[in-house]
Amino acid sequence: MSYQLSRRRFLQRGISVAAAGLAAPSLLGKGHSAFAAGPGAAVAGPFQPSWDSLAQYQYPDWFRDAKFGIWAHWGPQCQPGQGDWYARHMYIQGHPHYKYQCAHYGHPSKAGFKDTAATWRAESWDPEHLLDLYKKAGAKYFMALANHHDNFDTFDSTYQHFNSVKIGPKKDLIGGWEKATRAAGLRFAVSVHAAHAWSWYEVAQGSDKTGPLAGVPYDGKMTEADGKGLWWDGLDPQDLYAQAHVPGKKEVWDWQVDQGSSTPDQAYSDKLFNRTIELIDKYNPDLLYFDDTVMPLYNVTDIGLRIAAYLYNKSLQRNNGTMEAVMTGKGLSREQQRCLMLDIERGVSGHIEEYPWQSETCIGRWHYDVNLFNRHGYQSPDTITHLLVDTVSKNGNFMLSIPLPGSGEPDSDELMFLANLTAWMDINGPGIYGTRPWKVYGEGPVVDAANARQFTPPGTPKPRVVYTAEDIRFVQKKNELFAFALAWPDNGTLAIKSLNTPASVKRVEALGAPGVDLTYQQDANGLSVTLPAQRPGNYVYGFKILGDGITTI
Repeated sequence: MSYQLSRRRFLQRGISVAAAGLAAPSLLGKGHSAFAAGPGAAVAGPFQPSWDSLAQYQYPDWFRDAKFGIWAHWGPQCQPGQGDWYARHMYIQGHPHYKYQCAHYGHPSKAGFKDTAATWRAESWDPEHLLDLYKKAGAKYFMALANHHDNFDTFDSTYQHFNSVKIGPKKDLIGGWEKATRAAGLRFAVSVHAAHAWSWYEVAQGSDKTGPLAGVPYDGKMTEADGKGLWWDGLDPQDLYAQAHVPGKKEVWDWQVDQGSSTPDQAYSDKLFNRTIELIDKYNPDLLYFDDTVMPLYNVTDIGLRIAAYLYNKSLQRNNGTMEAVMTGKGLSREQQRCLMLDIERGVSGHIEEYPWQSETCIGRWHYDVNLFNRHGYQSPDTITHLLVDTVSKNGNFMLSIPLPGSGEPDSDELMFLANLTAWMDINGPGIYGTRPWKVYGEGPVVDAANARQFTPPGTPKPRVVYTAEDIRFVQKKNELFAFALAWPDNGTLAIKSLNTPASVKRVEALGAPGVDLTYQQDANGLSVTLPAQRPGNYVYGFKILGDGITTI
């Protein structure tokens, strides 16, 4: 497959099996071989860095059963408490983040993001306590941010000297997260976003256009020689900024040279590869998340294929031949979803996906924004439980970010949110975990709500989805069908049109009221259930339905 295909052409045209290099299952590579992932890294296994070899992949049951995870999208950009993309926006004169940087840290010609990151302390971070909260709230896996577009590693990184052990917290954050996650009995995931630093930081090569410091370069081009006698003496800012190159004519997210992007060089690609392999080797993540279209640097290099092969072979080796690893990608074709898990950021699928997938969102900004907290602007448990149930009904898992401030201690609104989510999961968890899609994912007026399969930029106006009691989502488990009403029927009756088949309903229970049989009637119009006088919980209401021929598993 040509790695120079642009994201736009890829998504618009689609890729056939042949064009994607995917062979039929009978033609997949056989046997085991030693695949050298990088300097000093080799692991034996059946996976090679090619699409046809990766198509052997089988999704692990743990992921399919887990359904819900919580994410700490937490790094040095959370320290200012000003929201997303601080390390980029602070280099754009006039932007609120630029103004905040000048007022609190200094002008970016002298106090750049390297200096801001050094003030991060994570002084109140208690991973064991946080994992206890997340587990109680229903998470079956937890994901920690290993690096963002700011290029700062939150682990003991050999290849990136700007990391949380050497600078700022002086702690191995990923190591601490992993230990607490394993102790809590949850699966551990890491997210990697640093592929984009090359173009994302290009604004750091600029300078003010007006004012007393007009024309004075920002610190994006500084080198080790500029640090003599300063706190960062001996460090090279280019390890962080990666700006020893001519910027592109315009920022293009996935390096489309024909649209004006610059192209990362081999050293940059190798460094990202080595950092990621070290992350796998040191912390053994069950899930490796990439914030990239298809794979990191997909239009530039094959390191994404090499990382996938290494991760999968390593998982087989560590787990006695059983595949336990998951690796994500965005904008995947159906054929590529045989090899990687589709991830949809702040969006959902409009149908039941053939392969497991993941949706994620955040109750606030991805990076902590104290202004959002001050105005009590987080998403409600009502909104989040709707998204969770809709995602699970379509064969997906739901990942929720609870943004931490730089201190590492959640604020009072986040603690209240987690308490409310815990109460909901205590009631409805049996209808979430271990389930599979039913013959249809739902019914009602909003069966195709928020169908967009792509990221919606912050600030983009979105129509507010208003669910009614007619909007229902379905999942199944063995001989149990679960129906989730996205609102409580005011008339005291739940009507389920999809159960108008010859299948015979034998029993209906409301989740939260176990052992109490509800009165119902089934006919050609569907199933009509008389509800209890008191609602068993809030937000979304689950019902367990048993009978002959109800499930399709």
